[in-house]
Amino acid sequence: MRTRDPERKSRILAAAADLVARKGFHAVSIAEIGAAAGITGSGIYRHFDSKSAVLVALFDRVIDELLSDEQRILDTVSDLRSALDALITGQVDFVVDDRRLAQVYYNEINNLPEEDRRRLRRKQRLYLEEWVHLVGELRADLTDAEARTVVHAVIGAIQSPLFHNTGLPEARLRVLLRDAARAVLGLDG
Repeated sequence: MRTRDPERKSRILAAAADLVARKGFHAVSIAEIGAAAGITGSGIYRHFDSKSAVLVALFDRVIDELLSDEQRILDTVSDLRSALDALITGQVDFVVDDRRLAQVYYNEINNLPEEDRRRLRRKQRLYLEEWVHLVGELRADLTDAEARTVVHAVIGAIQSPLFHNTGLPEARLRVLLRDAARAVLGLDG
């Protein structure tokens, strides 16, 4: 009897993220993803229904991890400013550590079936709503719409180096992105 490799699904997702980041969703075939993951292209269909399903699983995992980290922070950090700083650090870590994955999400979410795209966008909004809540608590001078706008500006600032090589060492990039996020939030003092 053949045993299933429990890491195979993760290898497929990692291979897909890398290939799609380099070539784009439409230019990558199932056979290429399989070869990069060390299996046949048809072997992918044991785990996923289609190439889009691979992308959906990849994006679900990303958003679920961000939501899980966010919930852990909110459950364990009682100081609002420290909680927001932890969220900033988590977003910076995602962008720096998982650059290819973040690029794929940014570039390819619109290539998903509409129902999956809507569901993922809802999860993304849930993630951002906690940021908006914290910013609203820390910046009583902002309306809800203003807090939401500031949060989107912060995420944009953190994600700004996704599509160019800064040439900076990762440690310095992390510091600059965290400092920029705090400045955009008006919490740098």
